[in-house]
Amino acid sequence: MENSQTLAIPPLAMVKLPQKKATPSARKSSAAPKKRRVPPSPSASALASLSAPRPAVPHPATHAPLDITVRIGCHIVYETAAPTPVLLILKPRIDIGQVIREERLTFGPGLSPEEFEDVHGNIVHRTTLRPGLNEFHHDALVSVSSLPDTLDRSGEPLAVDELPAELLRYTLPSRYCDSDKLLDFAWRNFGHIPHGFTRVQAISDWVHHNIEYRHGSGRSDTSASEVIACRYGVCRDFAHVMIALCRAFNIPARYVTGHLPDIGCPDSSMDFHAYMEVHIGGKWHTCDARFNCPRIGRVKIAHGLDAVDAAITTLYGAATLHSFKVWAYQVDPNEVSIADPIDLSKRLDGVMEVRHV
Repeated sequence: MENSQTLAIPPLAMVKLPQKKATPSARKSSAAPKKRRVPPSPSASALASLSAPRPAVPHPATHAPLDITVRIGCHIVYETAAPTPVLLILKPRIDIGQVIREERLTFGPGLSPEEFEDVHGNIVHRTTLRPGLNEFHHDALVSVSSLPDTLDRSGEPLAVDELPAELLRYTLPSRYCDSDKLLDFAWRNFGHIPHGFTRVQAISDWVHHNIEYRHGSGRSDTSASEVIACRYGVCRDFAHVMIALCRAFNIPARYVTGHLPDIGCPDSSMDFHAYMEVHIGGKWHTCDARFNCPRIGRVKIAHGLDAVDAAITTLYGAATLHSFKVWAYQVDPNEVSIADPIDLSKRLDGVMEVRHV
């Protein structure tokens, strides 16, 4: 498990270790949430299930076909001594590169969830933890493409004065992507490289080869400039560094979190992962300096300016992360459903070839 999703709580690289204390969050939004929906409250004696069908984004014929299925999800248990408000981002985004086939989100007894869409379009649930143990369970089957997310080098970057207004915020410094502190470093190391995809790839290569991936080293208060200074981190740190360096050249860049299975990549482990996207040539492109190679089957959960906007849990008070389990693996949708228990003997990935069923 990599540190990709925390805001002022213990890094997710640590979630395998029980009894890590969380600290209060200060997450705020400057804009009102939209499309607010309040699901029915659960009974006190049973889990609340939020499994209504999700609308699909029209899939253009020019986009890669969504021809394989991934089962993704997580099970989270927090323990608190007092009522503690919490925000959770667990559901995949409604996105052009993925279609939700089946989905179930459950909250423990006494937890009344409220669902809304934040300013970045992420699906957020708000509730209040009760004293004692609090469980959250998400499980879904998602259709994705069997093609790798190779960087599409078509198109040219726009000058700042030509960027659409909604992209300008992705060119500015943010809490963890302090590009204003890295301007000299960026121009000294990458200023001689042609602007656009060539420069983005050069930044990814540098981050991959010069920042050591150190499991369990993630902290919730480390910025991109600090990662460059210490030269190690976890996946969220890799993403923050690359975002900050791209923004130093006015290339719109945003932070992304999601599930990453092992399709066509037997030497990695299924993961909840952080990476980034750059906007060039009129569209967003996936970049992942942690692995620095195309991957298959990503399921996107959230995006934003940095980890503040895409935290899997944001706590407004103290709580103990009692357990965290995650899964992301390819399955045959004709043989597996979310009604079945998690069974890794059913997984089709973890080998070099991509299996089509």
